[in-house]
Amino acid sequence: MKSDRDVDKAYPRADFVAKLRRLADALEAQEAFEIQIAGERLHVPARAIVSIEHEREAGHEEIEFQLRWQRDPEQLRAGHS
Repeated sequence: MKSDRDVDKAYPRADFVAKLRRLADALEAQEAFEIQIAGERLHVPARAIVSIEHEREAGHEEIEFQLRWQRDPEQLRAGHS
């Protein structure tokens, strides 16, 4: 089984835009999405729940575009994301 992970990775603006564009295309087509973040390849299923989070604290603002899903039981047994 994969260990817990919490990664915050900064990308050059052009790379970020390209990732968002591929994600938007996959969401629009209701298809799965694959992305590599900090060296780990992730498979985001089409059933992922999409949300937007806004945080404000001590003079800082943050917006997070989130995708959340449960891994399939087969993936959990095999140790895949």
